[in-house]
Amino acid sequence: MSSRSGLPRSRSWSSDRHLVLMGFMAAGKSVVGRGFAARQGMPFLDTDEAVVARYGPIAGIFSAYGEHYFREVEARTVAAALEARVPTVISLGGGAVLDSGTQQLLGRATVVFLDTDLATVLPRITRAGHRPLLAPDPVRRWQELADIRRPIYESLADITIDTRGLTVPAIIDRLTSVLTKGED
Repeated sequence: MSSRSGLPRSRSWSSDRHLVLMGFMAAGKSVVGRGFAARQGMPFLDTDEAVVARYGPIAGIFSAYGEHYFREVEARTVAAALEARVPTVISLGGGAVLDSGTQQLLGRATVVFLDTDLATVLPRITRAGHRPLLAPDPVRRWQELADIRRPIYESLADITIDTRGLTVPAIIDRLTSVLTKGED
């Protein structure tokens, strides 16, 4: 686990700011976000779940309208979440950070990159049939996307937590320590 030079003063976290979790597909952003939010007594929003609630299954959006349309819907959903007045723990879909508008809006939040590797997510991505970007070869596609997205995640992150080999409670404990005590 690391944070880039600790938390920058201008982007340090307090419970009056949104906390955004980003990272690769199947990295555990939703489960960690839900658990952290519950521990802190904060609301939680999964942007993928918000898209599904309003527009239907993501795989259906991809097949009916394509990735470009999905990314537009996703960007609007993320923007609405970040404009909310109530500080919220927000889990982003893996590709949400590809949108330049979303990248700019993340300046309003403390951004955490939940870093992982293929070996860690392999059981999750091979059993899940609801990830259209991974078809037809989930292992190869996940690694390709990871290679493309890693520099973006790293550039946007205030904090990076290496989740390899950690349980969800351990990840939440580390995140809590970094955010509340400034521990690295």
